[in-house]
Amino acid sequence: MKQWRRWLPAVFLGILLTLAACGGESGEDTSNGNENEGDNAETSEEKGTVKIGMNNWAENVAVSNMWKLVLEEKGYTVELEQVEKGFLYEALSSGDLDIGMEIWLPNTDKAFYEKYKEDIDWRETWYEGTKLGLAVPSYMEDINSIEDLKGSDAFPDKQIVGIDAGASIMSLTDKVISEYGLDYTLAASSEPTMITELKGSMESEEPIVATLWKPHWVFAEMDLKFLEDPKNVYGDSENISYAARKGLEEDQPQVVKWFDNFMLNDDQLGSLMASINEAGDAQEGAQKWIDEHQDLIDEWTKE
Repeated sequence: MKQWRRWLPAVFLGILLTLAACGGESGEDTSNGNENEGDNAETSEEKGTVKIGMNNWAENVAVSNMWKLVLEEKGYTVELEQVEKGFLYEALSSGDLDIGMEIWLPNTDKAFYEKYKEDIDWRETWYEGTKLGLAVPSYMEDINSIEDLKGSDAFPDKQIVGIDAGASIMSLTDKVISEYGLDYTLAASSEPTMITELKGSMESEEPIVATLWKPHWVFAEMDLKFLEDPKNVYGDSENISYAARKGLEEDQPQVVKWFDNFMLNDDQLGSLMASINEAGDAQEGAQKWIDEHQDLIDEWTKE
């Protein structure tokens, strides 16, 4: 008993030291964890927000949502704002938007370029070889040129199905009607409405003429043909580039570098649009495409 009493203080002291050591390690781990979380939050906050203007064209929706997911993965906050073309350029010039994904030059968006050429940072091409014009179903064998529309009784309603009124292709189509002397009206709607009209008419093999452009996924799913444009009102093949607000390169140099590296060919863009169309959800389809093309994205976003 006396021997036990002699050892008791030492045992008790050992227990206290052990508890203190455990408590100290636990406190150190907690402190390190909080510091790391603070660093991550600061890094994410420092990267800031990128505002992308998106007009409702299939390829624009596709690349805008794809970049939203890519940038968010890199720690940025991304806001997609759906806009018409006219407002897009106005917002880029005023600094209310950071990036516009779809600039068609030298012909389609020429008027916007001339108006804002000193106020916007015009950047790199990301797709080469566009086409736009009037399209009809391939079963309309006697209608192969815009000139064939004049005096034809194939279209009793004398109507061209268009998209949103602010789109450049609409103003060009107004010019087509005038240049070719067509007694047709141009019906403004939206891209989804135009596609619905195409599907409905083609299912019953009825006549229809609509404004269309390439790249677009409808050419993979519907048997359509562009009408020849002998007067070349719609212009020659163009390229699609992106534009930025003045000062974005200084504010977000990494983002601008990545977007300058961005390039898609016809197959790549077609597969991105097809993935979104198949998924029925822009971000779900874009994420699936990203997962299947990570090497390409790594090439764009390399440091």
